[in-house]
Amino acid sequence: MSLVYANGFLLLLVLTELFVISVYKKEQIPWREVVFNINSGHILMWVLRGVEIGAFHFVSTYWNYHLLADWNYLSIWIFAFIAWDFCFYWLHRFHHKFKFLWAVHVVHHEGEHFSLSLGIRNSWYSSLTSFPFFIGLAIIGVPVEVFIATSSINYFVQFYNHNHLVKNSGWLEKIMITPAHHRVHHGLNPEYIDRNFGGTFIFWDKLFGTFQPEIKTVPIIYGTKKYEKNYDVFWANNLPFLKLFKIPIPQKKEKSRPYFIQDYFIATGGLLIFGLLLYYISIEKICPEDMKLEFFGIIFLGTIANGGISEYKYWGLVLWFINFLVLAPLFILDQHITNPVLLTLFGLLVLHSFWLLTKTKYSD
Repeated sequence: MSLVYANGFLLLLVLTELFVISVYKKEQIPWREVVFNINSGHILMWVLRGVEIGAFHFVSTYWNYHLLADWNYLSIWIFAFIAWDFCFYWLHRFHHKFKFLWAVHVVHHEGEHFSLSLGIRNSWYSSLTSFPFFIGLAIIGVPVEVFIATSSINYFVQFYNHNHLVKNSGWLEKIMITPAHHRVHHGLNPEYIDRNFGGTFIFWDKLFGTFQPEIKTVPIIYGTKKYEKNYDVFWANNLPFLKLFKIPIPQKKEKSRPYFIQDYFIATGGLLIFGLLLYYISIEKICPEDMKLEFFGIIFLGTIANGGISEYKYWGLVLWFINFLVLAPLFILDQHITNPVLLTLFGLLVLHSFWLLTKTKYSD
């Protein structure tokens, strides 16, 4: 349940920050991008994060040299925390240097709204390309539970560093990656490109010559070159590889939208799917395999459909209605679901689907 609380807490922080930005700073929230960020950073990536941890456990079991066996637990923790951040620095730097790794990481940089939701936005495949950089920790003997804990803390620091509200962190600017440092990293300006790769500590960038403070006279431009806005989660996560391997792709044509949906439909749908994900996490270890596959399939298809709707695709609407008006009820009946929380979530998604069905405005 700790993972449920942790992920629920992250979502609460994202929504709280968006509330402050909207109500107190009077800035418009790009809900389609925010929902993309939340959906891309979880769902399938959540499964592949498990693959990463499983691989670490495998190496730790069979190729462990136990170099830390005589260390006390506190020393192992301190070492692992700093060593993990060192590995992340090179992971991050290499993901900007090599085209294949950039095809994974570019999804994160395509986000143009610098806020906590951007801290969640990642490629589905980021855990798979991250593991090779941490394999050395398993070989020298960092325990699996310490790897999970220290990586989680470091990732939370990185999540915090995407916040929209903190402009300067005082003395912390000298020792840690702060929101100010990380804003620079997301800058498309020539002065800012490929700078500040660190995750938690700033001294790796200073040591290896990649540190760049924010320049007050150079406003930061967020995003990537030649990026066309795309909220289709499936397409956005796989398009970089099609481009990398020069596979012909259909050109996106500018044409009138076949239908129109208010952003709050997409936002509420995305948040309800995230609620399903939290429940899935809570029962993953105890539910039967067939139920697990069916449940995850509904969450995954809902995510894909929501992305399609965000791009005004007919197939997005059709998939959404099939998923939550047909497949979800069949799942509830087939698995004899009686849990009130899960029934409430599915009930809200059914109501949302009928609401969507009646409020969608079609072009003539």
